[in-house]
Amino acid sequence: MLGLGTLINCAAIVAGGLAGHFTGKLFREDQQDALTKACGVSTIFIAVAGAMEGMLSIREGAVSSARSFLVVLCLAFGTVLGELLGLERLIERFGEWLKIRTGNSGDRGFVNAFVTASLTVCIGAMAIVGSIRDGITGDWSTLGVKAVLDFIIIAVMASSMGKGCAFSAIPIFLLQGGVTLLASVLAPVMTETAIQYLSLIGSVLIFCVGVNLVWGKRLRVANMLPALILAVAAAYLPWSF
Repeated sequence: MLGLGTLINCAAIVAGGLAGHFTGKLFREDQQDALTKACGVSTIFIAVAGAMEGMLSIREGAVSSARSFLVVLCLAFGTVLGELLGLERLIERFGEWLKIRTGNSGDRGFVNAFVTASLTVCIGAMAIVGSIRDGITGDWSTLGVKAVLDFIIIAVMASSMGKGCAFSAIPIFLLQGGVTLLASVLAPVMTETAIQYLSLIGSVLIFCVGVNLVWGKRLRVANMLPALILAVAAAYLPWSF
C-alpha cells in the first residue's frame, strides 16, 4: 500500500502525543519543566552525534574534520532566506489556527508544543529517504523504525509541553506523504552525497531545537529550514566540501 509508512508514522505520533498528554498530568509544573530540559539535553546529544558523524572521519589513525564550510554557508544563507520569507511566523500562524479549530484556545503552550515537536520529527534524512523507498519499492521499514523513535520522542515531549505535540502528525503527513507521491522524481536527486549533506545540516538544526528546549526559545529554527534545501543543492556543486 502506497504511503503505509507515513500512515504508521502519523499514528505513532498521535499515540505518543496522547500517551504523553495523559501521563504528563501526573507531574507537577516544576517536574514538567525538568522533563522538558531533560528532553532538550537528549535532543542535543543525539544531534551532536549525527553532526559529528557527518563531519569527522579517521584517516591514517588520526581524526580529521570536514564540511565546516558547508555548515556555515547553508545555515547563513538558509537563515537569511527563512527570515525574509518569515517561515517561523507562518508556521506559528498555522499553529494558532489549528489551536482554535481543535478547541484548544485555552492552551497557552499549544503553539510552542506544535512547532517544537514538528521541527523535531520532520527534520532529518530519515523522513526523506524512508518516504522515497516507500514510494518506489513499497518498503516502509525505514519509516517504521522512525515511527517507533517518534512515538518515544513525542510521548516525552507531550508529557511536559502538552497535547499540541500530537498535532505534529499533520506536517509529517504532508511532508512524507508528498515525498512518497513524488518519489520517482526525487529519487535521482537524492544522491548519496545529497543525503549525507542533508543529514548533517538536519542534525545541526535538531541541535538548535534542543537548545530551545533547554534554555527557552532563543533560536528561530523554522527560519533556518531553507538550509536543508541548500544542503541538497550543494551536493551538485563542482567541488566537494
